[in-house]
Amino acid sequence: MASPAPAGAASAAASPSPPMQLSSPFAELVKGPSGLEKIVLRGARNCCAEIYLYGGQVTSWKNDNGEELLFLSSKAIFKPPKAIRGGIPVCFPQFGTHGNLEQHGFARNRFWTIDNNPPPLPVNPAIKAFVDLILKPSEEDLKIWPHSFEFRLRVALGPSGDLSLTSRIRNTNTDGRPFSYTFAYHTYFSVSDISEVRVEGLETMDYLDNLKAKERFTEQGDAIVFESEVDKVYLAAPSKIAIIDHEKKRTFVVTKEGLPDAVVWNPWDKKAKAMQDFGDAEYKSMLCVEPAAVERPITLKPGEEWKGRLVLSAVPSSYCSGQLDPLKVLQG
Repeated sequence: MASPAPAGAASAAASPSPPMQLSSPFAELVKGPSGLEKIVLRGARNCCAEIYLYGGQVTSWKNDNGEELLFLSSKAIFKPPKAIRGGIPVCFPQFGTHGNLEQHGFARNRFWTIDNNPPPLPVNPAIKAFVDLILKPSEEDLKIWPHSFEFRLRVALGPSGDLSLTSRIRNTNTDGRPFSYTFAYHTYFSVSDISEVRVEGLETMDYLDNLKAKERFTEQGDAIVFESEVDKVYLAAPSKIAIIDHEKKRTFVVTKEGLPDAVVWNPWDKKAKAMQDFGDAEYKSMLCVEPAAVERPITLKPGEEWKGRLVLSAVPSSYCSGQLDPLKVLQG
């Protein structure tokens, strides 16, 4: 899903100026590249995560060994209105080209603000490192998507180093109109070598192939492996998906709630070379597996709220004849 720089994103040109206060003592506001502000969450041991106010975007997630678990392109551009290539871009109110807006919508190239007083959210009391962000439409946004909304995002680091993103989107239209949107957490995972990676949990699922005009197919019974460009939307995907990295003996577990679909993407060599903000060979060290709502847009009436959640964990893999043994991750 190569993403050209959006045109006319004037409302992303200047960061909002209210005072920023963090409610968690395990969160710190610092300056990143190009002067963009980011929040650093510090969890147990060396676990940490970084979230930019620009895009409300997670760009880093490290385990207790300090290893980076997310992919961020070495050529990522930290200059609005360009979206940041890597991490976890938030695609809203449109995923991909499923609509009339710029690709992947506008939430990923707007400045979010810290939400100091969010509505209560049930939370594990053991989670100490978190930040709450909020996005509301600007006048420019309302011209291109004429709906009022509040988008609240909580990013949290769990006591075992799990990373969670909880989105709450509310329709605040005062004219009685509902609105519909598609959505994805466009998660870029860091992998050792794409040819040594397999994805389990999507076997036998129906999918839309974006490389074949969104034609519908059914996945075969084997785990997914990668030998060429892939851009598929798996429909009614299970709540848990495993990404098994044989070389690193690591398995990522993707757990999703409120997001029925799952997008799997790797641009491979030709598309990688065509992207300005992506290294020619970087496709070998990344894979996107993205909890999403694509096939059936989500519709909210005024006052209604939707919640979608993503939890990422990384666990050591154990093998038996090259398989995840005994599929504890997906079934546990």
